Amino acid sequence: MQDKAVLVESLLVFGAVLSVHAVVWDRFSWCALALALQAFYAQFKWDRLLQQGGAVFQFRGAANSGLLPASMVIPLLGVVMKERCRAAGIVYFERFGVVVASTGMLLALFLSVLAVGITKPVPTNTCILTGVAGSVIIYTMKHSLTVSEVIEVLEVLLIFVYLSMILLYLLPRCFTPGEALLVLGGVSFVLNQLIKRSLNVVEGRGDPIDFFLLVAVVGVVLLGLFFAVLFTFMDSGTWISSMFFHMMTAVLGLGVIMPWLYRLIQRNPLFWLLQFLFQTQTRLYLLVYWTCLAASACGVVFYQNAKRSSESKKHQASTITRKYFHFIVVATYVPGLIYDRQLLYVAAVLCLAVFVFLEYVRYFRIKPFGQTLRHLLSLFLDERDSGPLILTHIYLLLGMSLPVWLFPRSCAPKGTLPGAGALVPYSGVLAVGVGDTIASVFGSTMGEIKWPGTKKTFEGTMTAIFAQIIAVALILIFDSSVNLNSSYAWILASVSLVSLLEAYTTQIDNLLLPLYLQIMLMA
Repeated sequence: MQDKAVLVESLLVFGAVLSVHAVVWDRFSWCALALALQAFYAQFKWDRLLQQGGAVFQFRGAANSGLLPASMVIPLLGVVMKERCRAAGIVYFERFGVVVASTGMLLALFLSVLAVGITKPVPTNTCILTGVAGSVIIYTMKHSLTVSEVIEVLEVLLIFVYLSMILLYLLPRCFTPGEALLVLGGVSFVLNQLIKRSLNVVEGRGDPIDFFLLVAVVGVVLLGLFFAVLFTFMDSGTWISSMFFHMMTAVLGLGVIMPWLYRLIQRNPLFWLLQFLFQTQTRLYLLVYWTCLAASACGVVFYQNAKRSSESKKHQASTITRKYFHFIVVATYVPGLIYDRQLLYVAAVLCLAVFVFLEYVRYFRIKPFGQTLRHLLSLFLDERDSGPLILTHIYLLLGMSLPVWLFPRSCAPKGTLPGAGALVPYSGVLAVGVGDTIASVFGSTMGEIKWPGTKKTFEGTMTAIFAQIIAVALILIFDSSVNLNSSYAWILASVSLVSLLEAYTTQIDNLLLPLYLQIMLMA
Protein backbone atom coordinates (compact mmCIF):
# COMPACT_ATOMS: atom_id res chain seq x y z
CA MET A 1 0.00 0.00 0.00
CA GLN A 2 2.87 2.37 0.76
CA ASP A 3 4.33 1.74 -2.71
CA LYS A 4 0.97 2.69 -4.20
CA ALA A 5 0.98 5.97 -2.25
CA VAL A 6 4.54 6.72 -3.40
CA LEU A 7 3.52 6.00 -7.00
CA VAL A 8 0.56 8.41 -6.82
CA GLU A 9 2.78 11.05 -5.20
CA SER A 10 5.26 10.60 -8.07
CA LEU A 11 2.48 10.96 -10.67
CA LEU A 12 1.42 14.25 -9.05
CA VAL A 13 4.99 15.53 -9.15
CA PHE A 14 5.25 14.53 -12.82
CA GLY A 15 2.02 16.46 -13.37
CA ALA A 16 3.64 19.59 -11.96
CA VAL A 17 6.81 19.04 -14.03
CA LEU A 18 4.85 18.51 -17.24
CA SER A 19 2.70 21.58 -16.54
CA VAL A 20 5.79 23.77 -16.19
CA HIS A 21 7.38 22.12 -19.22
CA ALA A 22 4.28 22.81 -21.36
CA VAL A 23 4.35 26.50 -20.41
CA VAL A 24 8.11 27.14 -20.59
CA TRP A 25 9.26 24.59 -23.22
CA ASP A 26 12.99 25.30 -23.32
CA ARG A 27 16.18 23.34 -22.70
CA PHE A 28 15.94 23.69 -18.93
CA SER A 29 12.37 22.39 -18.79
CA TRP A 30 13.56 19.36 -20.81
CA CYS A 31 16.37 18.90 -18.29
CA ALA A 32 13.84 19.08 -15.46
CA LEU A 33 11.85 16.32 -17.13
CA ALA A 34 14.98 14.15 -17.48
CA LEU A 35 15.86 14.83 -13.83
CA ALA A 36 12.35 13.79 -12.73
CA LEU A 37 12.61 10.47 -14.60
CA GLN A 38 15.93 9.52 -13.04
CA ALA A 39 14.86 10.75 -9.57
CA PHE A 40 11.80 8.51 -9.80
CA TYR A 41 14.01 5.42 -10.17
CA ALA A 42 16.64 6.60 -7.67
CA GLN A 43 13.91 7.25 -5.10
CA PHE A 44 13.13 3.54 -4.87
CA LYS A 45 16.82 2.82 -4.24
CA TRP A 46 16.77 5.27 -1.33
CA ASP A 47 13.54 3.72 -0.01
CA ARG A 48 15.12 0.26 -0.07
CA LEU A 49 18.22 1.55 1.72
CA LEU A 50 16.07 3.14 4.44
CA GLN A 51 14.06 -0.06 4.94
CA GLN A 52 17.20 -2.21 5.15
CA GLY A 53 19.13 0.26 7.33
CA GLY A 54 21.83 0.64 4.69
CA ALA A 55 21.75 4.44 4.38
CA VAL A 56 24.90 6.32 5.33
CA PHE A 57 23.12 8.40 8.02
CA GLN A 58 20.09 7.93 10.26
CA PHE A 59 17.07 9.48 8.53
CA ARG A 60 13.57 10.15 9.80
CA GLY A 61 11.45 7.01 10.01
CA ALA A 62 7.77 6.45 9.11
CA ALA A 63 8.30 8.18 5.75
CA ASN A 64 9.69 7.36 2.33
CA SER A 65 12.83 9.06 1.05
CA GLY A 66 10.91 11.82 -0.75
CA LEU A 67 13.69 12.18 -3.29
CA LEU A 68 11.49 12.90 -6.33
CA PRO A 69 9.27 15.67 -4.89
CA ALA A 70 12.24 17.34 -3.19
CA SER A 71 14.53 17.03 -6.23
CA MET A 72 12.16 19.02 -8.43
CA VAL A 73 11.50 22.01 -6.15
CA ILE A 74 14.68 24.06 -6.65
CA PRO A 75 15.05 23.32 -10.40
CA LEU A 76 11.40 24.19 -11.11
CA LEU A 77 11.63 27.36 -9.01
CA GLY A 78 14.65 28.42 -11.05
CA VAL A 79 12.93 27.62 -14.36
CA VAL A 80 9.75 29.60 -13.60
CA MET A 81 11.76 32.48 -12.11
CA LYS A 82 13.92 32.62 -15.24
CA GLU A 83 10.84 32.69 -17.45
CA ARG A 84 9.10 35.44 -15.44
CA CYS A 85 12.21 37.63 -15.37
CA ARG A 86 12.85 37.05 -19.08
CA ALA A 87 9.30 38.23 -19.83
CA ALA A 88 9.93 41.33 -17.68
CA GLY A 89 13.24 42.01 -19.44
CA ILE A 90 15.35 41.78 -16.26
CA VAL A 91 18.49 40.04 -17.56
CA TYR A 92 20.35 39.89 -14.21
CA PHE A 93 17.58 37.92 -12.49
CA GLU A 94 16.97 35.83 -15.58
CA ARG A 95 20.55 34.62 -15.25
CA PHE A 96 20.00 34.17 -11.52
CA GLY A 97 17.07 31.86 -12.33
CA VAL A 98 19.35 29.84 -14.62
CA VAL A 99 21.88 29.46 -11.78
CA VAL A 100 19.13 28.39 -9.33
CA ALA A 101 17.80 25.77 -11.76
CA SER A 102 21.29 24.42 -12.53
CA THR A 103 22.23 24.27 -8.86
CA GLY A 104 19.05 22.40 -7.94
CA MET A 105 19.62 19.86 -10.70
CA LEU A 106 23.22 19.23 -9.68
CA LEU A 107 22.31 18.79 -5.98
CA ALA A 108 19.53 16.33 -6.89
CA LEU A 109 21.88 14.40 -9.19
CA PHE A 110 24.46 14.16 -6.41
CA LEU A 111 21.90 12.64 -4.02
CA SER A 112 20.76 10.18 -6.70
CA VAL A 113 24.33 9.13 -7.49
CA LEU A 114 24.94 8.62 -3.76
CA ALA A 115 21.94 6.27 -3.51
CA VAL A 116 23.02 4.32 -6.60
CA GLY A 117 26.61 4.11 -5.36
CA ILE A 118 25.80 2.52 -1.99
CA THR A 119 23.10 0.15 -3.29
CA LYS A 120 24.25 -3.47 -3.51
CA PRO A 121 24.08 -5.06 -6.01
CA VAL A 122 24.62 -2.12 -8.32
CA PRO A 123 21.30 -1.26 -10.08
CA THR A 124 22.32 -1.30 -13.74
CA ASN A 125 19.18 0.26 -15.22
CA THR A 126 19.12 3.10 -12.69
CA CYS A 127 22.84 3.73 -13.29
CA ILE A 128 22.25 4.03 -17.03
CA LEU A 129 19.26 6.37 -16.57
CA THR A 130 21.14 8.51 -14.06
CA GLY A 131 24.12 8.70 -16.43
CA VAL A 132 21.94 9.75 -19.37
CA ALA A 133 20.05 12.38 -17.34
CA GLY A 134 23.30 13.67 -15.86
CA SER A 135 24.89 13.92 -19.31
CA VAL A 136 21.92 15.90 -20.65
CA ILE A 137 21.97 18.29 -17.68
CA ILE A 138 25.75 18.82 -17.75
CA TYR A 139 25.72 19.34 -21.55
CA THR A 140 22.96 21.96 -21.14
CA MET A 141 24.88 23.70 -18.34
CA LYS A 142 28.05 23.74 -20.46
CA HIS A 143 26.26 25.61 -23.24
CA SER A 144 24.14 27.85 -21.00
CA LEU A 145 26.33 28.99 -18.09
CA THR A 146 29.28 31.33 -18.02
CA VAL A 147 32.50 30.28 -16.27
CA SER A 148 31.66 32.34 -13.17
CA GLU A 149 28.19 30.79 -13.01
CA VAL A 150 29.65 27.26 -13.26
CA ILE A 151 32.01 28.08 -10.39
CA GLU A 152 29.05 29.38 -8.35
CA VAL A 153 27.09 26.17 -8.90
CA LEU A 154 30.09 24.04 -7.90
CA GLU A 155 30.62 26.17 -4.78
CA VAL A 156 27.06 25.48 -3.63
CA LEU A 157 27.55 21.76 -4.27
CA LEU A 158 30.74 21.75 -2.19
CA ILE A 159 29.05 23.60 0.69
CA PHE A 160 26.10 21.18 0.50
CA VAL A 161 28.36 18.12 0.72
CA TYR A 162 30.22 19.35 3.80
CA LEU A 163 27.10 20.75 5.48
CA SER A 164 25.27 17.46 4.93
CA MET A 165 28.12 15.42 6.41
CA ILE A 166 28.18 17.59 9.53
CA LEU A 167 24.48 18.16 10.20
CA LEU A 168 23.19 14.70 9.30
CA TYR A 169 25.76 13.25 11.69
CA LEU A 170 24.94 15.70 14.50
CA LEU A 171 21.15 15.52 13.98
CA PRO A 172 20.08 11.90 13.35
CA ARG A 173 16.44 11.13 12.43
CA CYS A 174 15.55 14.79 11.86
CA PHE A 175 15.24 14.63 8.05
CA THR A 176 14.35 12.31 5.22
CA PRO A 177 16.81 12.42 2.27
CA GLY A 178 14.37 14.67 0.42
CA GLU A 179 13.94 17.07 3.35
CA ALA A 180 17.71 17.19 3.79
CA LEU A 181 18.05 18.11 0.10
CA LEU A 182 15.55 20.96 0.46
CA VAL A 183 16.72 22.37 3.79
CA LEU A 184 20.49 21.93 3.45
CA GLY A 185 20.43 22.78 -0.26
CA GLY A 186 18.63 26.03 0.56
CA VAL A 187 21.03 26.88 3.38
CA SER A 188 24.03 26.11 1.13
CA PHE A 189 22.70 28.41 -1.59
CA VAL A 190 22.04 31.20 0.93
CA LEU A 191 25.54 30.85 2.42
CA ASN A 192 27.15 31.00 -1.01
CA GLN A 193 25.08 34.07 -1.96
CA LEU A 194 26.11 35.83 1.25
CA ILE A 195 29.80 35.11 0.66
CA LYS A 196 29.52 36.26 -2.96
CA ARG A 197 27.76 39.51 -2.08
CA SER A 198 30.10 40.20 0.85
CA LEU A 199 33.11 40.00 -1.46
CA ASN A 200 31.48 42.23 -4.08
CA VAL A 201 29.82 44.96 -2.04
CA VAL A 202 28.73 47.93 -4.14
CA GLU A 203 27.42 50.89 -2.14
CA GLY A 204 23.75 51.55 -2.82
CA ARG A 205 23.22 48.31 -4.70
CA GLY A 206 20.84 45.70 -3.33
CA ASP A 207 17.85 45.82 -1.00
CA PRO A 208 18.77 45.86 2.72
CA ILE A 209 15.95 43.47 3.59
CA ASP A 210 17.47 40.85 1.25
CA PHE A 211 20.80 41.13 3.06
CA PHE A 212 18.94 40.93 6.37
CA LEU A 213 17.51 37.53 5.38
CA LEU A 214 20.86 36.17 4.17
CA VAL A 215 22.77 37.23 7.29
CA ALA A 216 20.03 36.01 9.67
CA VAL A 217 19.87 32.52 8.11
CA VAL A 218 23.64 32.08 7.95
CA GLY A 219 24.05 33.56 11.43
CA VAL A 220 21.68 31.13 13.18
CA VAL A 221 23.14 28.14 11.29
CA LEU A 222 26.72 29.05 12.22
CA LEU A 223 25.64 29.67 15.81
CA GLY A 224 24.10 26.20 15.98
CA LEU A 225 27.15 24.53 14.45
CA PHE A 226 29.47 26.31 16.89
CA PHE A 227 27.53 25.21 19.98
CA ALA A 228 26.88 21.69 18.64
CA VAL A 229 30.63 21.14 18.36
CA LEU A 230 31.37 22.90 21.67
CA PHE A 231 28.83 20.95 23.72
CA THR A 232 30.17 17.60 22.56
CA PHE A 233 33.09 18.33 24.93
CA MET A 234 31.14 19.80 27.88
CA ASP A 235 27.78 19.40 29.61
CA SER A 236 25.38 22.01 28.23
CA GLY A 237 22.91 21.77 31.15
CA THR A 238 25.05 23.45 33.82
CA TRP A 239 24.84 27.10 34.82
CA ILE A 240 28.43 27.72 33.71
CA SER A 241 27.70 26.31 30.22
CA SER A 242 24.47 28.31 30.04
CA MET A 243 26.24 31.55 30.96
CA PHE A 244 28.88 30.78 28.35
CA PHE A 245 26.11 30.12 25.76
CA HIS A 246 24.48 33.49 26.37
CA MET A 247 27.81 35.30 26.44
CA MET A 248 29.06 33.75 23.19
CA THR A 249 25.68 34.39 21.51
CA ALA A 250 26.08 38.08 22.36
CA VAL A 251 29.70 38.08 21.18
CA LEU A 252 28.89 36.36 17.87
CA GLY A 253 25.82 38.53 17.34
CA LEU A 254 27.40 41.89 18.14
CA GLY A 255 30.95 41.06 17.07
CA VAL A 256 30.35 39.10 13.85
CA ILE A 257 26.76 39.28 12.60
CA MET A 258 26.22 43.01 13.17
CA PRO A 259 29.50 44.12 11.52
CA TRP A 260 28.82 41.74 8.63
CA LEU A 261 25.37 43.27 8.12
CA TYR A 262 26.82 46.77 8.48
CA ARG A 263 29.27 46.04 5.67
CA LEU A 264 26.45 44.95 3.40
CA ILE A 265 23.86 47.68 4.03
CA GLN A 266 26.37 50.48 4.78
CA ARG A 267 24.50 51.69 7.88
CA ASN A 268 23.96 50.70 11.51
CA PRO A 269 21.76 47.55 11.42
CA LEU A 270 19.96 48.26 14.70
CA PHE A 271 19.14 51.88 13.78
CA TRP A 272 18.03 50.76 10.31
CA LEU A 273 15.80 48.06 11.79
CA LEU A 274 14.15 50.41 14.30
CA GLN A 275 13.61 53.06 11.63
CA PHE A 276 12.16 50.44 9.28
CA LEU A 277 9.78 48.92 11.84
CA PHE A 278 8.29 52.23 13.00
CA GLN A 279 8.40 54.08 9.69
CA THR A 280 4.63 54.43 9.25
CA GLN A 281 1.53 54.31 11.43
CA THR A 282 0.29 51.23 9.54
CA ARG A 283 3.42 49.34 10.58
CA LEU A 284 2.89 50.33 14.19
CA TYR A 285 -0.69 49.00 14.09
CA LEU A 286 0.47 45.75 12.48
CA LEU A 287 3.20 45.25 15.10
CA VAL A 288 0.71 45.75 17.95
CA TYR A 289 -1.74 43.34 16.28
CA TRP A 290 0.98 40.72 15.73
CA THR A 291 2.09 41.06 19.36
CA CYS A 292 -1.46 40.26 20.49
CA LEU A 293 -1.55 37.18 18.22
CA ALA A 294 1.82 36.01 19.56
CA ALA A 295 0.48 36.38 23.10
CA SER A 296 -2.61 34.34 22.18
CA ALA A 297 -0.38 31.58 20.72
CA CYS A 298 1.59 31.47 23.98
CA GLY A 299 -1.73 31.35 25.83
CA VAL A 300 -2.75 28.24 23.86
CA VAL A 301 0.55 26.55 24.80
CA PHE A 302 0.17 27.33 28.51
CA TYR A 303 -3.52 26.36 28.57
CA GLN A 304 -2.88 23.00 26.92
CA ASN A 305 -0.04 22.26 29.33
CA ALA A 306 -2.23 23.19 32.30
CA LYS A 307 -4.87 20.85 30.89
CA ARG A 308 -2.29 18.07 30.67
CA SER A 309 -1.26 18.60 34.30
CA SER A 310 -4.85 18.40 35.52
CA GLU A 311 -5.89 15.40 33.39
CA SER A 312 -3.00 13.08 32.64
CA LYS A 313 0.73 13.26 32.10
CA LYS A 314 0.28 11.25 28.91
CA HIS A 315 -2.12 13.81 27.41
CA GLN A 316 -1.08 14.91 23.92
CA ALA A 317 -2.47 17.78 21.87
CA SER A 318 -4.96 16.67 19.22
CA THR A 319 -4.70 17.44 15.52
CA ILE A 320 -7.38 20.13 15.85
CA THR A 321 -5.49 21.74 18.76
CA ARG A 322 -2.29 21.90 16.71
CA LYS A 323 -4.22 23.54 13.88
CA TYR A 324 -5.02 26.49 16.20
CA PHE A 325 -1.53 27.70 15.36
CA HIS A 326 -2.30 27.48 11.64
CA PHE A 327 -5.32 29.77 12.15
CA ILE A 328 -3.18 32.20 14.16
CA VAL A 329 -0.51 32.22 11.44
CA VAL A 330 -3.13 32.91 8.74
CA ALA A 331 -4.45 35.81 10.84
CA THR A 332 -0.85 37.05 11.08
CA TYR A 333 0.16 36.82 7.42
CA VAL A 334 -2.97 37.99 5.57
CA PRO A 335 -2.97 41.60 6.91
CA GLY A 336 0.78 41.80 6.27
CA LEU A 337 0.35 40.63 2.67
CA ILE A 338 -2.42 43.15 2.06
CA TYR A 339 -1.02 46.23 3.80
CA ASP A 340 2.79 45.94 4.06
CA ARG A 341 4.70 43.03 2.51
CA GLN A 342 8.13 44.48 3.27
CA LEU A 343 7.31 44.62 6.98
CA LEU A 344 6.01 41.05 6.82
CA TYR A 345 9.25 40.01 5.10
CA VAL A 346 11.45 41.45 7.87
CA ALA A 347 9.15 40.32 10.70
CA ALA A 348 9.21 36.74 9.35
CA VAL A 349 13.03 36.82 9.32
CA LEU A 350 13.08 38.01 12.94
CA CYS A 351 10.61 35.28 13.94
CA LEU A 352 12.73 32.63 12.23
CA ALA A 353 15.82 33.79 14.14
CA VAL A 354 13.88 33.75 17.44
CA PHE A 355 12.37 30.30 16.77
CA VAL A 356 15.75 28.76 15.92
CA PHE A 357 17.40 30.40 18.94
CA LEU A 358 14.69 29.07 21.27
CA GLU A 359 15.14 25.61 19.75
CA TYR A 360 18.85 25.83 20.58
CA VAL A 361 17.94 26.77 24.16
CA ARG A 362 15.56 23.78 24.38
CA TYR A 363 17.88 21.28 22.66
CA PHE A 364 21.00 22.20 24.67
CA ARG A 365 18.94 22.56 27.91
CA ILE A 366 20.25 26.07 28.44
CA LYS A 367 19.25 27.52 31.80
CA PRO A 368 16.96 29.04 32.94
CA PHE A 369 14.39 28.24 30.21
CA GLY A 370 15.72 25.12 28.45
CA GLN A 371 14.00 22.50 30.60
CA THR A 372 10.77 24.54 30.69
CA LEU A 373 10.67 24.72 26.89
CA ARG A 374 11.23 20.95 26.68
CA HIS A 375 8.24 20.36 28.95
CA LEU A 376 5.95 22.88 27.20
CA LEU A 377 6.68 21.77 23.63
CA SER A 378 6.66 18.01 24.28
CA LEU A 379 2.84 18.22 24.34
CA PHE A 380 2.75 19.13 20.64
CA LEU A 381 5.11 16.45 19.32
CA ASP A 382 3.95 14.13 16.54
CA GLU A 383 5.53 11.28 14.56
CA ARG A 384 7.49 13.73 12.40
CA ASP A 385 9.47 14.97 15.43
CA SER A 386 11.37 11.70 15.84
CA GLY A 387 14.83 13.27 16.08
CA PRO A 388 16.46 15.41 18.77
CA LEU A 389 15.12 18.65 17.23
CA ILE A 390 11.52 19.88 17.21
CA LEU A 391 11.15 21.41 13.75
CA THR A 392 7.40 21.37 13.05
CA HIS A 393 6.77 24.98 14.13
CA ILE A 394 9.85 26.16 12.24
CA TYR A 395 8.64 24.38 9.10
CA LEU A 396 5.24 26.08 9.51
CA LEU A 397 6.93 29.48 9.65
CA LEU A 398 9.11 28.62 6.63
CA GLY A 399 6.13 27.37 4.63
CA MET A 400 4.28 30.63 5.17
CA SER A 401 7.34 32.84 4.65
CA LEU A 402 9.17 31.26 1.69
CA PRO A 403 6.64 32.49 -0.92
CA VAL A 404 7.13 36.01 0.48
CA TRP A 405 10.91 35.73 0.57
CA LEU A 406 11.21 34.06 -2.85
CA PHE A 407 8.81 36.40 -4.64
CA PRO A 408 10.80 37.97 -7.53
CA ARG A 409 10.15 41.62 -6.63
CA SER A 410 12.63 42.93 -9.19
CA CYS A 411 10.72 41.15 -11.96
CA ALA A 412 7.41 42.65 -10.83
CA PRO A 413 7.79 46.43 -11.34
CA LYS A 414 4.22 47.10 -10.18
CA GLY A 415 4.67 44.95 -7.08
CA THR A 416 2.69 42.02 -8.44
CA LEU A 417 2.94 39.46 -11.22
CA PRO A 418 0.24 39.20 -13.91
CA GLY A 419 -2.39 36.47 -13.91
CA ALA A 420 -2.16 33.65 -11.40
CA GLY A 421 1.29 34.92 -10.41
CA ALA A 422 -0.43 37.65 -8.38
CA LEU A 423 -1.27 34.93 -5.82
CA VAL A 424 2.35 33.78 -5.39
CA PRO A 425 2.92 35.57 -2.03
CA TYR A 426 -0.29 33.91 -0.79
CA SER A 427 0.97 30.40 -1.61
CA GLY A 428 1.78 29.61 2.01
CA VAL A 429 -1.54 30.97 3.26
CA LEU A 430 -3.50 28.96 0.68
CA ALA A 431 -1.58 25.65 0.80
CA VAL A 432 -0.77 25.42 4.52
CA GLY A 433 -2.86 28.01 6.35
CA VAL A 434 -6.13 27.15 4.60
CA GLY A 435 -5.78 23.90 2.63
CA ASP A 436 -3.76 21.75 5.03
CA THR A 437 -5.66 23.05 8.07
CA ILE A 438 -9.12 22.46 6.64
CA ALA A 439 -8.12 19.04 5.27
CA SER A 440 -6.87 17.93 8.70
CA VAL A 441 -9.82 19.30 10.67
CA PHE A 442 -12.58 18.01 8.39
CA GLY A 443 -10.74 14.81 7.49
CA SER A 444 -10.17 13.83 11.13
CA THR A 445 -13.71 14.69 12.25
CA MET A 446 -15.98 13.81 9.31
CA GLY A 447 -13.84 11.89 6.82
CA GLU A 448 -14.83 8.30 6.05
CA ILE A 449 -13.51 7.51 2.55
CA LYS A 450 -9.72 7.12 2.71
CA TRP A 451 -7.40 7.63 -0.25
CA PRO A 452 -5.75 4.28 -1.17
CA GLY A 453 -2.52 3.73 0.74
CA THR A 454 -2.88 6.74 3.06
CA LYS A 455 -4.64 7.86 6.23
CA LYS A 456 -5.96 10.99 4.50
CA THR A 457 -9.59 11.17 3.44
CA PHE A 458 -11.41 12.14 0.27
CA GLU A 459 -13.69 14.49 2.23
CA GLY A 460 -10.73 16.33 3.73
CA THR A 461 -9.09 16.88 0.34
CA MET A 462 -12.27 18.07 -1.37
CA THR A 463 -13.05 20.43 1.51
CA ALA A 464 -9.50 21.80 1.33
CA ILE A 465 -9.86 22.56 -2.40
CA PHE A 466 -13.21 24.26 -1.84
CA ALA A 467 -11.81 26.30 1.07
CA GLN A 468 -8.85 27.50 -0.98
CA ILE A 469 -11.14 28.62 -3.82
CA ILE A 470 -13.16 30.63 -1.29
CA ALA A 471 -9.90 32.07 0.08
CA VAL A 472 -8.88 33.17 -3.45
CA ALA A 473 -12.25 34.91 -3.84
CA LEU A 474 -11.74 36.73 -0.54
CA ILE A 475 -8.22 37.77 -1.59
CA LEU A 476 -9.68 39.26 -4.78
CA ILE A 477 -12.15 41.26 -2.67
CA PHE A 478 -9.74 42.60 -0.04
CA ASP A 479 -6.44 42.92 -1.99
CA SER A 480 -6.85 45.40 -4.85
CA SER A 481 -3.37 44.61 -6.23
CA VAL A 482 -4.43 41.07 -7.24
CA ASN A 483 -5.70 40.79 -10.83
CA LEU A 484 -6.01 37.21 -12.06
CA ASN A 485 -6.80 38.03 -15.72
CA SER A 486 -9.24 35.11 -16.13
CA SER A 487 -6.64 32.48 -15.14
CA TYR A 488 -9.16 30.70 -12.90
CA ALA A 489 -8.84 27.26 -14.52
CA TRP A 490 -5.08 27.22 -13.94
CA ILE A 491 -5.57 28.28 -10.30
CA LEU A 492 -8.13 25.52 -9.75
CA ALA A 493 -5.82 22.94 -11.32
CA SER A 494 -2.87 24.15 -9.22
CA VAL A 495 -4.83 24.09 -5.97
CA SER A 496 -6.24 20.63 -6.76
CA LEU A 497 -2.81 19.16 -7.60
CA VAL A 498 -1.24 20.52 -4.40
CA SER A 499 -4.19 19.33 -2.28
CA LEU A 500 -3.83 15.82 -3.70
CA LEU A 501 -0.09 15.99 -3.02
CA GLU A 502 -0.92 16.83 0.60
CA ALA A 503 -2.99 13.65 0.81
CA TYR A 504 -0.23 11.38 -0.50
CA THR A 505 3.10 12.83 0.60
CA THR A 506 4.87 11.62 3.75
CA GLN A 507 7.28 14.54 3.68
CA ILE A 508 6.86 17.70 5.78
CA ASP A 509 3.83 19.18 4.04
CA ASN A 510 4.28 22.58 5.72
CA LEU A 511 7.48 22.97 3.70
CA LEU A 512 6.70 21.14 0.46
CA LEU A 513 3.16 22.26 -0.41
CA PRO A 514 3.69 26.07 -0.51
CA LEU A 515 6.70 25.65 -2.78
CA TYR A 516 4.79 23.50 -5.26
CA LEU A 517 1.85 25.91 -5.26
CA GLN A 518 4.26 28.80 -5.85
CA ILE A 519 5.83 26.94 -8.77
CA MET A 520 2.44 26.25 -10.33
CA LEU A 521 1.22 29.83 -9.90
CA MET A 522 4.43 31.30 -11.35
CA ALA A 523 4.43 28.98 -14.38
